[in-house]
Amino acid sequence: MDNKQVVANFIGSWPTADIMPQYDKPEFAFIGRSNVGKSSLINMLCSRKNLAHVSSNPGKTQTINLYTLGETCLLADLPGYGYARVSKEKRGDFDKMMRGYFEKRPNLYCAMVLIDARIPPQASDINFLNWLGSNGVPVSIVFTKADKKKSSGLEKQLQAIRDALLEHWEVLPREFITSANDQSGRTELMEFMMSAG
Repeated sequence: MDNKQVVANFIGSWPTADIMPQYDKPEFAFIGRSNVGKSSLINMLCSRKNLAHVSSNPGKTQTINLYTLGETCLLADLPGYGYARVSKEKRGDFDKMMRGYFEKRPNLYCAMVLIDARIPPQASDINFLNWLGSNGVPVSIVFTKADKKKSSGLEKQLQAIRDALLEHWEVLPREFITSANDQSGRTELMEFMMSAG
């Protein structure tokens, strides 16, 4: 299937994973720190400008939002971790929601952890990846906003993140380098997802 012709549709939103409908299609969970560019990346992948809501205020995604990608797979948009303008109690609810999701989705194929390619390694990213790894969740890293940094500086930045992960991981997860602005990485990421069906 031509990746450009993949039709994406919104299925619904749920506050917890235990009330979500079950599917037999492989599901990809997109998650990252607030303000990592998750909604922009999802819109770029799906070739839809407003499929996922892009906000100037981090932390707007507060439910698990589920989409179809053609007839092949599903995409789950999860709330961001780290900084968000919500109460401590609400952040606790988000953490419980995410843990429940990763523990209760039998069709979860891979957690796609988004990391901002422009900034130094963040403890919240490393800790979350370590949690996924220790719980046996298949994981890939999706570097975002790669167009915002010159190529030489970008590679140095990515290597710093890899080195930080290698303090905990023997083998690094699969990675994708993307930009919602110039659509770089879209083909590789879509091919990976489409091949799971």
